[in-house]
Amino acid sequence: DEARILEARVSEALDRARQGGAEQAEITASMQGGLNVTARLGAVETIEHTRDRGLSVTVYIKQAKGHASSADLSDDSLRDSVERALDIARFTAADRCNGLADPERMATSFPDLDLWHPAPLDADAAIERALRMEAAGREQTGITNSEGASVSGSFGVSIYGNSHGFLGRSNGTRYGQSCVLIAGEGGGMQRDYWYDSSRAPEDLEDPEATGRQAAERTLRRLDARKVSTGKFPVLFAPEIARSVIGHLVGGVSGGALYRNASFLKDTLGEQLFPEWIDVVERPLLPRGAGSTAFDGEGVAVSDHALVEAGVLRSYVLSSYSARRLGLETTGNAGGVHNLCLEGRLTPAADMLGRLGTGLLVTEVMGQGVRLVTGDYSRGAAGFWIEDGVIQHPVEEVTIAGNLRDM
Repeated sequence: DEARILEARVSEALDRARQGGAEQAEITASMQGGLNVTARLGAVETIEHTRDRGLSVTVYIKQAKGHASSADLSDDSLRDSVERALDIARFTAADRCNGLADPERMATSFPDLDLWHPAPLDADAAIERALRMEAAGREQTGITNSEGASVSGSFGVSIYGNSHGFLGRSNGTRYGQSCVLIAGEGGGMQRDYWYDSSRAPEDLEDPEATGRQAAERTLRRLDARKVSTGKFPVLFAPEIARSVIGHLVGGVSGGALYRNASFLKDTLGEQLFPEWIDVVERPLLPRGAGSTAFDGEGVAVSDHALVEAGVLRSYVLSSYSARRLGLETTGNAGGVHNLCLEGRLTPAADMLGRLGTGLLVTEVMGQGVRLVTGDYSRGAAGFWIEDGVIQHPVEEVTIAGNLRDM
């Protein structure tokens, strides 16, 4: 049982850290494995098996922090990692905000979140699935080439323990498939993709559906044009809107806030969105991509609103960043868990009608986002809309604004 082996390694490392003089310590031991296959133009291109183990050791001596890690769980590596972490702590300046999360915040309930669905990592079955996916896409009229189809499966077990006596297990499986296709010839070529992912293999859509969707998305980009410079409304497709919410999370994350590197500093309680939008973290969703019972410090997690009725209600904080800001951890050491955009629902066709004349964005490129100021400028592609109706595909344009206004 891999989990029992990992638990034993964590307990031993905690004992060694304590014996070496650490006042507090936290240890993570993990094991991951997986399979990824890629097929292109009807032939197998790559088959990759992975299996990794790791150990992460963090110790605190008089609020000085030391950290070391290893890709080996052997006795020698465990001992060396603990000793290196202790040595680093002894020669590192103290920081009053260092240390474990408060013991009363540790998780005590560990519900079954339905994240563990192991299946044989069968290379032949994965290859067949990838070939079917690509074939379904390539048979669509107008598709001229392929960058390949990929199928993956992975599993992982992680044990986190600390000197508060907390010991928690995280395990899960993930399965995915994707297809990238090309349409057109010469300077008129276009490329697009589609994908699906899930915790359980039976939840993946049929590979033919992914291939056909990749083809449809690619073909609709043919004969793309530029548009004139101007001020127009912009609508983000769902898979692109996700990145805008990502910029919100970056702006309200503790590291950016205490470094004065965020345009959203001191905005708690301000109206950032329309009143009909909620952004809610739901970490206990069954089979959720980011589901967990505790964060990276063992802190219990629960549903909580980041944005409620358009108003910013919470930052995204670990215990360290919370102490720097004089606040309490929000259980987000390691990031957010299943962030859900909720609120008034509007059919897609009605959204285009409300847009009137403007740009529907289906792809963004470049790194032109400055969280310090909120300035936003990225390359984009998509579709030009007039009177709520798609007129033609668009490419090689730049969309610009400020995230506060957006």
